[in-house]
Amino acid sequence: MSMDANFKNYMQQLYVAFTAHDAAQDHRLARYRNIEPDSALFLAIQIRLKQAKQILEIGTSTGYSTLWLADAAKATQGHVDTIEIDDSRIIQAKQHAQHLQLINYIHFYQGDALIFLQNLKQSYDLILLDAERDAYVQYWQYLSQIMHKQGGVLIVDNVLSHANDVADFIKMVEQDNRFVSTTLNIGAGLFMVTFRD
Repeated sequence: MSMDANFKNYMQQLYVAFTAHDAAQDHRLARYRNIEPDSALFLAIQIRLKQAKQILEIGTSTGYSTLWLADAAKATQGHVDTIEIDDSRIIQAKQHAQHLQLINYIHFYQGDALIFLQNLKQSYDLILLDAERDAYVQYWQYLSQIMHKQGGVLIVDNVLSHANDVADFIKMVEQDNRFVSTTLNIGAGLFMVTFRD
């Protein structure tokens, strides 16, 4: 069995386990709320198409999307920086990354995403935003600064499934004349942003 088949099988098993966990939780914050497989695959393809090397994920959770990003980063000789506030979820994500031999392609950070963004000094080829949606408006001024000027892209998850939660954020981005954006009907909805020029 090829490594690619191993990866796909492992990720399928993970997704089943994570969604079963979420279905058993009454409280939203207790759920892992991982990205849908179609969205994860789309992100992985984007990384390969762009040959993205500097990748940022805001909202690791238990690492489902992180693993997809890292597998693609392995192909481009890049790396993933990922930030998560819940240390117990980072521990899970690291275990899965070690199992798939992807740990060397990921830098895990524990803490508040806003503080993390405020202190970043580098730019990224691709950014995945999949965190607490009520903070996105605050994040924008920093996200817009760390997107690589030459083809950098921001992709935001859950924009169709939670349209009301992200409406103010999307409006803010759409009114920023430096950027062009579109909403894709993939998974729970992906909002894709890049520089106009």
